[in-house]
Amino acid sequence: MLERASVGIPELLDSLYRLESGRILATLIRLLEDFDLAEEAMHEAFAAALSGWPDSGVPDNPRPWLISTARFKAIDTLRRRARFDASQDELARYLEAQWSAADAAGSADGAGAEDSLEDDRLRLIFTCCHGSIAPDARVALTLREVCGLTTEEIARAFLTTPRTLAQRIVRAKAKIREAKIPYEVPTAEELPERLGAVLQVVYLVFNEGYSAAAGAEVTRADLTAEAIRLGRLLSALQPEPEVMGLLALMLLQESRRAARTSAGGELILLEHQERSLWDRAQIAEGVALVEEALKSRRFGAYTLQAAIAAVHAEAASVAATDWRQIVALYDRLVEMQPSPVVRLNRAVAIAMRDGPAAGLTQIDAVLKDGELSEYYLAHSARADMCRRLGRTVEARASYEKALALTQQEPERHFLEERIRQLK
Repeated sequence: MLERASVGIPELLDSLYRLESGRILATLIRLLEDFDLAEEAMHEAFAAALSGWPDSGVPDNPRPWLISTARFKAIDTLRRRARFDASQDELARYLEAQWSAADAAGSADGAGAEDSLEDDRLRLIFTCCHGSIAPDARVALTLREVCGLTTEEIARAFLTTPRTLAQRIVRAKAKIREAKIPYEVPTAEELPERLGAVLQVVYLVFNEGYSAAAGAEVTRADLTAEAIRLGRLLSALQPEPEVMGLLALMLLQESRRAARTSAGGELILLEHQERSLWDRAQIAEGVALVEEALKSRRFGAYTLQAAIAAVHAEAASVAATDWRQIVALYDRLVEMQPSPVVRLNRAVAIAMRDGPAAGLTQIDAVLKDGELSEYYLAHSARADMCRRLGRTVEARASYEKALALTQQEPERHFLEERIRQLK
C-alpha cells in the first residue's frame, strides 16, 4: 500500500475518477453486461475507497482495486434484488463463481492488462454506436458512457432538457439489452460498416462543438475536445486510414478555433482570420495523419475533407491558397459522397478559383434541388456571391433568408451587419 495523508484522498479520487472512470466503467460493463449495474457498482467502489483508504492506505495500483471492489459491490446489489427476483440470486451466484479475489488481482495486474482495459473501451464505443440505435441516442450514450459527461452537460451542449436527454439514453440502453447487441469489437468483415457508424458519431460530436447549431457561442471547446479525444483513442486502438483521416480533419479544423471569433464573440470568416493564431502543432499533426492515410489508398470521405483542410492550413493567405487543388479534391469527394452540402462547399471553392459568377451558377444548381432550401449557409453563400457581383437586391434577399433560418447569435450578428452594409 502507498501511505497517503487522508487529507489528500478526496483529491486523489477526484483525479482518478476523471482519468480512469471511463476505462473502469468499460471493463465493468463487459463483466456485468448491464450499463446501469456497472455505473452503480463503480460509484459504490469509489465511495468505499473514500471511506476506507484513509485508514488502509492507497493501493499500489488503484484501478484494479476499484474494479475488483465494484465487481463485489455488484454481487451485493444482485443479492439484495434477489429478495424480489430469484433470477438475480442465480446471476449473483454465477458471477461469484466466475470471480475470485485472486482472479481479480491476477487479471488486472498481469501482463496484457492494459491492452485488455483499452480493448474494453473500444468494445464500449462500438456498442454505444451500434447501427440499430437511433443516431441521436448514439451520440448521447457515447458522451455519457465513453466520455463521462453528465446528462446535464450533454443536454446543455445540445440545447435540450436533461429529461429529454435522459430518455434518449434510457431508450438506447434498453435497445442494447432487448436486441442483445454484443459487447465486442466487430470482426474484420464487419468492421467497415460498423466503423462508419462510430466515426459518424464522433464527427457529429465534433461538429456540434465546432459550429454550434444555436446559442450565444460559435464553438463549444468541451465538445471538440471530447471528439478529438475519442478520435485519438480510436486511432490508437484501431489505426484504420479513415480513423486517421477523421482525427486529422478534426485537428485541422480545431487549429483555427482561436481565430474564428473576435474578443467580443463576433464571427470572423476564414479570409479575415489572423493566421498567426492558428495552432501550428495541431496543423503539423493533422497534415502528417492526412499523408499517412492517403498513402494507404484505402481512404474515404473524411480523409479527403482533411486533405482539403490541410491545403487551407498550409496556405499563407486566402490569395495564396491552391484553389485548383481544393476544387480537384472536392471533385473526388463529390464522386465518393455526393451530398448537397459537399456540392455547396465545392461551389464556393469554384467561386474562389473561377470567380463569383461561376460559383453562383453552381450554388443555384444546388438550391434548385431543394434539399438545402432550409440550410442557412447555402443562402448566406449565395448572398455573398451576389454581393461580390454587385447584385445588391438579390444579395439582401438571400442574407435575409439566411438570417431567418439561423439560431446562432454570432451568425445572426454577422448577417445583420452584412444587410446593414448593403443598405
